[in-house]
Amino acid sequence: MVSQLSRPSSSDRATPSDPQRLQRLRHTCAHVLAMAVQRLFPETHVTIGPWTETGFYYDFDRADPFTPDDLGRIEAAMGQIIGANLPIIRETVDRDELRSEIVQMNEPYKLEILDGIPLGEPITRYYIGCPDLISPSNADDEPSLFDVSALKAGESTCWWDLCAGPHLNRTGEIDPEAFALESVAGAYWRGDETKPQLQRIYGTAWETPEQLEAYLQQKEEAKRRDHRKLGQELDLFSIQEEAGGGLVFWHPKGARMRLLIEDYWRTAHLATGYDLLYTPHIANLDLWKTSGHFEFYRENMFDQMEIEAQQYQLRPMNCPFHVLTYQNKLHSYRELPLRWAELGTVYRYERSGVLHGLMRVRGFTQDDAHVFCLPEQVSDEILAVLNLTEQILSDFGFAEYEVNLSTRPAKSVGTDAIWELATDALRQALDTKGWAYVTDEGGGAFYGPKIDIKIRDAIGRLWQCSTIQVDFNLPERFDMEYVAVDGSRQRPIMIHRAIFGSLERFFGILVENYAGDFPLWLAPVQLRLLPVSDGQRDYANGVAQTLKQQGYRVEVDTSGDRLGKQIRTAELEKIPIVAVVGKREVEQQTLSVRTRQSGDLGALTVAEVQGRMAAAIADRGRV
Repeated sequence: MVSQLSRPSSSDRATPSDPQRLQRLRHTCAHVLAMAVQRLFPETHVTIGPWTETGFYYDFDRADPFTPDDLGRIEAAMGQIIGANLPIIRETVDRDELRSEIVQMNEPYKLEILDGIPLGEPITRYYIGCPDLISPSNADDEPSLFDVSALKAGESTCWWDLCAGPHLNRTGEIDPEAFALESVAGAYWRGDETKPQLQRIYGTAWETPEQLEAYLQQKEEAKRRDHRKLGQELDLFSIQEEAGGGLVFWHPKGARMRLLIEDYWRTAHLATGYDLLYTPHIANLDLWKTSGHFEFYRENMFDQMEIEAQQYQLRPMNCPFHVLTYQNKLHSYRELPLRWAELGTVYRYERSGVLHGLMRVRGFTQDDAHVFCLPEQVSDEILAVLNLTEQILSDFGFAEYEVNLSTRPAKSVGTDAIWELATDALRQALDTKGWAYVTDEGGGAFYGPKIDIKIRDAIGRLWQCSTIQVDFNLPERFDMEYVAVDGSRQRPIMIHRAIFGSLERFFGILVENYAGDFPLWLAPVQLRLLPVSDGQRDYANGVAQTLKQQGYRVEVDTSGDRLGKQIRTAELEKIPIVAVVGKREVEQQTLSVRTRQSGDLGALTVAEVQGRMAAAIADRGRV
């Protein structure tokens, strides 16, 4: 039986400035998309269609692939549904009656969704254009891709989806000039490779056409900055499929940049009281059982290997190794805090469908660190981590952050007192730092509260990088202790933290943030000398050698190409500084210098070039 039929109440509505309204708009667009698809292709089975950060998608089961022409027809049909200003109605339904209806409709995915709703929970569906509530004024007699005049005819106008909502009140609340269908991709039902492969249609939706245009421009700019494309063009790295997906090969230029990043990271940590660790890439499986990773993280761990009748595991995390290092001896309260950092490579199983350049890989190096401290030291240590995070991120060109503080979830370990202490310490550190933050109530890990920091790049995108987590779980699981001032044995507080997150992903973010046009201190080649002819090659090689001995990264173009092509090649490779070496430069012992930032600088001595480079590197800037 139908127990409730109603429009969303006025209290459900969000103001136009409320981001929740945009979510409702996008969710409604997903339903409009599915309605249009089933109007045009009645044999298609529907599955799910959520909103996303930039729009929406819907997954369909259809024998024939959707074509670009199909997307155009579907988008036009969506426009007509929007133009008809159909009501959107929420209905609470009886489980058995709905099951019978779905079986008659032959919608197996809806049936599976229904069966997955726990008994006792209310079941709702949302109609678009329920016939009993459609007025003749909603009719459209213009020629169309499907029979819009059927809006007067009754049941055939009505489309619904099993859904918890929320949605807009009418399709006409969507601006027909502010949405677009973008692409089609494959997707497995429930994300399971053993289940049917579906077709996912992606779309984007905004409140105004101006917002849509801004998004489309940003999308084009993001395409230009794609780290996978630039990584190949600049010869920085590759993903060699012969070695298996998700494994990164660093080419000489990329490896040089990685070394610069690593050396910077080590120097910054040693200067702020950290010691460095190196730990194994593999360990006995029992270690991962003790830590709880085998129980909670098994699906993301590679299969074990047997060595001398024992099971060994590639490490998915560095934490247990640092704990074992701590336990190598009994520590006194006088030794705490201990700050240990490691660039530790970990290995995690990711399905091939989610691998994405450097952003999602199977082997990556975390800039991991752990602080073991006394309860009264937690706030100061977290503040120190925030200060170090700000220093490192700003030196790499990131100055805008979005910060979240995540608190105790429903299921957790540890006492109320220790959770309160840790959460207050995180909050106090953020307040002292003066950073604005959003509190995510209940969003912490089961083992402790955390701070997550997203960085904003040059085109406004947010990237999750840094995290600071307080952990009560591992000290308990490994029975970690220190000798307190009164001689008793106490548990240390363990703080996990990463600033880059992983070197691979952070490198990808850097490539996209700078569009491959790196500041001088990071550029794999800082200066390229371009000899006009072979007669100037000895002078160019001598200049290069002099600057290399001073620590600069300098190349001489050895291609033998004409000068114009040498210059064009350097531009394509985004070399920050190029210097032409001709007869006049040799005679005057100068270089004719041009930079990407400032253009033609004219004739400079080698000492003048070196001075400008030194100043730009010291400022983390450009010449």
